[in-house]
Amino acid sequence: MTKILTISASPVVDSSTDLILKRLTSSLVNALGKRCEPQVWFLRLNELSFIPCQACGKAPTPEFCFFDDALVEPYRALAECDCLIFGSPIYFDSVSAQAKMFIDRCNCFRPADFESAAPEHRFVKILKRKRPGAMVLVGGERGWFEGARRVVAGFFKWVEVVNEGQLYYRSPSFGKAGYARDDAGIMQKADQLGRELAALMAGKS
Repeated sequence: MTKILTISASPVVDSSTDLILKRLTSSLVNALGKRCEPQVWFLRLNELSFIPCQACGKAPTPEFCFFDDALVEPYRALAECDCLIFGSPIYFDSVSAQAKMFIDRCNCFRPADFESAAPEHRFVKILKRKRPGAMVLVGGERGWFEGARRVVAGFFKWVEVVNEGQLYYRSPSFGKAGYARDDAGIMQKADQLGRELAALMAGKS
């Protein structure tokens, strides 16, 4: 069974972020085929009730976190997934508040000591394997994507996800949600990236 976790950090249902993520995920699933038994969880962070990181400073091992809130199952899904697809709208040149809260709460997945040079560090590196992933970022016509890209790229590195591609979409207006639905160009790019991810995953299986 191949587990795919798709996370939307948009606060708007059926937003361009959601639509592109779903198209990308669908393309990946179709390209993988039934023999891989793809299992998908499309997670909308805005529908979860969880608190921001409290910087506890102590390792919650063997649990993911000291706080038993709505992130318990998403933590497990993130740890077990074979591919992560993450999307966020661009707000103030970065990811959404929903995305940042979730990313901050994933601090528990590894110690800040990337080279494991400090054995006295109390945190345990939970994830032992790298997985492929991709990001989707949606902004306005004059949006700056690099700030959000860096945040998501840093998150990917933290949770052992290798970024295999990104999709940027510039919405022509904030007047309504889901402009990407009628944009053949971005949907074709989502289809292509999905096929590329599937080929990569098939080659490693």
